[in-house]
Amino acid sequence: MRPRPTAALSNDQGGARAKKRPSRGRAPSGTEPVPTGRSRNRRIRRSRNWFYFIAFAGPNAALILAFVYYPLIMNVRYSTLDWRLGASSARNVGLANYREFFTSSDGASVWRVTIVFALCTVIGSMVLGLLMALVLNRKLPGTTFTRTALFSPYVLSGVGIGLIWSFMFDPQLGILRYVFERFGSSSPQWFLHDDLTLFVAIVVYIWKNLGYCTVIFISGLQSIPQELVEAAAVDGAGKARTFFSVVFPLLSPTVFFLLVSMTLSSMQAFDVLKILKPTGEGVNTFVFEIYRQSFGVYQRAGYASAIAVVLFVTLALITAIQFRFVDRKVHYA
Repeated sequence: MRPRPTAALSNDQGGARAKKRPSRGRAPSGTEPVPTGRSRNRRIRRSRNWFYFIAFAGPNAALILAFVYYPLIMNVRYSTLDWRLGASSARNVGLANYREFFTSSDGASVWRVTIVFALCTVIGSMVLGLLMALVLNRKLPGTTFTRTALFSPYVLSGVGIGLIWSFMFDPQLGILRYVFERFGSSSPQWFLHDDLTLFVAIVVYIWKNLGYCTVIFISGLQSIPQELVEAAAVDGAGKARTFFSVVFPLLSPTVFFLLVSMTLSSMQAFDVLKILKPTGEGVNTFVFEIYRQSFGVYQRAGYASAIAVVLFVTLALITAIQFRFVDRKVHYA
């Protein structure tokens, strides 16, 4: 009987057959890889995603570049010029506008007024807003109407608010005049003294933003799980201990949000201040000083641009510091 041929092949025959047979999923050497159906679909999907991104985000990005970043860059350029508004020529002065702002008495007054105004309005609005939120978060009659009445000044025009309050503080015809006369005194000249004018502006701005802070704090209080409050009561904690140990730490995201938003808003206040004191004495914050130097009697567009750059850098630093240090104290759920 002849022996059957074995399935094993010699080394020469196996190597030759292995060379003839191409490996699966790999292109032969010296040729381009053949795209599979999966890779082709992946490229089509990626191209479609890029098309949708450009179609929907492209116009918004173009508008941001045209109306935010381009004016910002041009403002930095104008801040190095001695340029009068409407003048056909300008002189390059380098950093002279910045030196003048940081060394002049007007610049020091702008810093003082802005810091005092921002601190008082932010702290006052947040503290009073939290107290009002604790009261209105309960099931009491008339809470819906009270919330609406508190929030309405925030959506009203700043010009209208300024007109109403300037009439109320008028020493001759205002309502406060009758209040002072009731107690045997006369109404102060609110708008003739810089400190009194700043005090009036702070009161008006706190009243304007009180409803906004109250509504935000109410939403934060309603998001706190009641099981934690009930557990603290079961453990014997009083209302004050429960608030400072349980409720307030859980309100830290709300406090952080209001701290950032209210700081930025207060440092950019203008409309109410312009109506209360058109000349700006006593209420010359950053934005008001930019208006006075550019569109007021001075017409110094280059100097106003330098103040605007300082305001931008200051707001960026304040926001970065708040996110860097204050965010550490925030307890997110």
